[in-house]
Amino acid sequence: MNQPQQPDDMMPAIADVQSRRDDRDIAIDQVGIRGLRYPLMFVDADGVARSTVATCDVFVALPAEQKGTHMSRLVALLEDQLSASAEPLSVANFRRLLDDLVVRLGATSGRIAFAFPFFVRKTAPVSGVASLLDYEVRITGELDRGSYVHTLDVAAPVTSLCPCSKEISDYGAHSQRSVVRIVARPRAPLFIADLLRIGEEEASAELYGILKRADEKYVTERAYNNPRFVEDLVRNVAARLSGDARIAAFAVEAENFESIHNHSAFARIARGL
Repeated sequence: MNQPQQPDDMMPAIADVQSRRDDRDIAIDQVGIRGLRYPLMFVDADGVARSTVATCDVFVALPAEQKGTHMSRLVALLEDQLSASAEPLSVANFRRLLDDLVVRLGATSGRIAFAFPFFVRKTAPVSGVASLLDYEVRITGELDRGSYVHTLDVAAPVTSLCPCSKEISDYGAHSQRSVVRIVARPRAPLFIADLLRIGEEEASAELYGILKRADEKYVTERAYNNPRFVEDLVRNVAARLSGDARIAAFAVEAENFESIHNHSAFARIARGL
């Protein structure tokens, strides 16, 4: 037979080793969990809650006198804040995780990063056929003694066509798939979709999950009419980000997976990060 459960106040005392004093007098900047995968409902500019799976890093600062942190509380935070009954996560309410984190752990500062695939249903430019395309997204928030900052990190796959190849060839020009990565620290509300559109609009052409023949013709010709060096990609994106009053600091990278070389072409611009 099952034994009746004892009330908490009747349970035998169990040693709390983590809370014991440490005499080495060395504070730890970040301690916690890394690489935990967890289901996530995420809302962006369109207000639609999307289901995805996030890889989660959750850290707190540990004072010099405390031996260890309570790792189980970090997982419990995700269990509570990302449960099916909780409000879907967004860039706007990401801070709620940090506020809860520092209270649960009695910490002065904390850091949380979620990396996840972000799916967008895109419509082909001519046929109108719809399909999903995935993007890599990472949101990082830090709360230090009440001061909160966060960064948005997106990677947009695009097409780039070589201006040199177009200029010197009698016909045709080589193109390749590229990735434009943008990291932005906002000072005002900013959405994931905003950054993705900037990366796609400044490329030779954007990508789609499904293309009919008429769409393929359109995309091919659009790329041909919008040649971009890797340098052009980062400069054009940087100009857009610099002129956006919502963005306090940024970094942009572009990598072209060259189709006629066995190496990639790469460029990066950072301002304030």
